[in-house]
Amino acid sequence: MKINENTLLEGHRVVLVPYNAEHVPRYHEWMKSPELQQLTASEPLTLEQEYDMQKSWREDDDKCTFIILDKKQWADSSVDQEQCMVGDVNIFLTDPTDPSLAELEIMIAEPSYRGRGIGKEVTCMMMSYGVAKLGVKKFEVKIGLDNEVSIAMFKKLHFQEVSVCKVFKEVTLEMTVDESVRTRLLDDTADMKERDYRQACSDRQKLVSQ
Repeated sequence: MKINENTLLEGHRVVLVPYNAEHVPRYHEWMKSPELQQLTASEPLTLEQEYDMQKSWREDDDKCTFIILDKKQWADSSVDQEQCMVGDVNIFLTDPTDPSLAELEIMIAEPSYRGRGIGKEVTCMMMSYGVAKLGVKKFEVKIGLDNEVSIAMFKKLHFQEVSVCKVFKEVTLEMTVDESVRTRLLDDTADMKERDYRQACSDRQKLVSQ
């Protein structure tokens, strides 16, 4: 999605940046993991296919993707951006007849970052962005039945279980964005800053050169 190609979102512990070609090698290494393939219901791709996928996510109007970076590492200009990567978060506009319906996906790929509340922070940031910038009015998540941690997190965020598919072994949860949800999201992300991504990278590069 073009709308976020120059958008950086800064939270308490994470920075969300557009998914660029420089991120693909690390992402490709992540997706060799059988565990992540299972959790994301993904098939392994070649590196070339991964680059093609990155381009499609950037160009397609129905996908909005951010790469999750460790904010503390990102603040250290001597650390390559690729080494700051923690995971990714996506919004898919799944119904052409209803652009206000979005499927949300989040992956914390680095095991050492799981169980630390980062998934919740990123989810709230992405939902806030989806509501404010994309006009999302209903979020949907599909999670493998054995991924109890993710199911519990989304239920804590007030998502409601709507169906279980035993064939695909997944549960679907939904949240309708009413005024109370909108207010809660604004409160949860009150400190989130939206910045110019290219400018932030340029400023970071200047620090490296000094």
